[in-house]
Amino acid sequence: MTLRKFSNLLVTVLLLSTSFSSQAVVELVPAPPKINAKAFMLLDYNSGRILAESNIEKRIEPASLTKLMTTYAVLYELRNGSIKLDDEVKISEKAWRMKGSRMFVEVNSKVTVKKLMMGMIVQSGNDATVALAEHTAGSEDSFVTLMNKHAMNLGMVSTNFENSTGWPHKNHYTTVRDLSILAGAIIKEFPKHYQWYRVKEYTYNKITQRNRNMLLWQDERVDGMKTGHTDSAGYCLITSAKQKNMRLISIVTGSNSERGRARASRKLINYGFRFYETFLYHNTDEPFTEAKVWKGETDVLPLGLTEPLFITTPRGMKDKVTNTVVMNEETLTAPISKGSRYGQLHIKLGDKIIAKRHLVAMQDITSGGMFSRIIDYFLMLF
Repeated sequence: MTLRKFSNLLVTVLLLSTSFSSQAVVELVPAPPKINAKAFMLLDYNSGRILAESNIEKRIEPASLTKLMTTYAVLYELRNGSIKLDDEVKISEKAWRMKGSRMFVEVNSKVTVKKLMMGMIVQSGNDATVALAEHTAGSEDSFVTLMNKHAMNLGMVSTNFENSTGWPHKNHYTTVRDLSILAGAIIKEFPKHYQWYRVKEYTYNKITQRNRNMLLWQDERVDGMKTGHTDSAGYCLITSAKQKNMRLISIVTGSNSERGRARASRKLINYGFRFYETFLYHNTDEPFTEAKVWKGETDVLPLGLTEPLFITTPRGMKDKVTNTVVMNEETLTAPISKGSRYGQLHIKLGDKIIAKRHLVAMQDITSGGMFSRIIDYFLMLF
């Protein structure tokens, strides 16, 4: 064999090797199911990875999905102690006169905050919702101001509320992306009260009403969250489902029927659980890496994460995940404060970055003695 033929053969082998290596990290996942809705999203709750989406930045009317923010704002005040679950709320005429879905509270009667919460979450009662808003902030108008402040704090930058119930208004809007932030915040911040979203029916004043979320009866993985409907918004449903250690959140808006939104949501959930898996990549209790520190009392800085890092990959590709540490600067000089950012962790599947997280100092490092600082000064020169 001539040298030229051998060289050509070697190049061919290397190219084939590279090709096979690339194929090994191709995400062998089918396209998401076709969904009959104006906008939808499927994401993993722990990793935040979006698995399917359409029009998630498009402005939509949230209808009774609005009540998720009402719930969040009330739970926030309960946690702060400004109101209590056993507070008795006097029902105003405004609350009593609310149209649409109702809990059927009576004007001037007194109903506890907890019962009103169940009436809002399970029965989607507009009367219960307004009563809670008035009790929490003094008036519904003041409560709406609170809702919008919470939205901004959560990063819901494309949302504006005009009422607590989701009653149609031209300036009452949100996006599917913003709704995913809100749903995740309720699950994360109020896990105990989130359990109320799985209640299938609630009885008040001898009137029993069923939760409109059909999937609570059809799929044992589903444990929440909220339905919504107006003529202009269509049929909407935010669903949260858990299988083993994996939790998915699906959002379907603008569907054409109650059954249609349930079918679409179940399609998305089945797709996510069938073709993806989520695992804990690194926790917060151990350093991910270490960095050299100059002029400090110690010369090693442990770098870690502020929150557990979960990764979502196609099933069977967990072992294909790699990482790269990118430091902000070449030299780290004391003093260093715990929590300060000094780099980034890039998680890759093949050549694609699927997650990024800041690497932060896991401890304080004070300046070293004068002698050690002088030594490090001269060492740094070289």
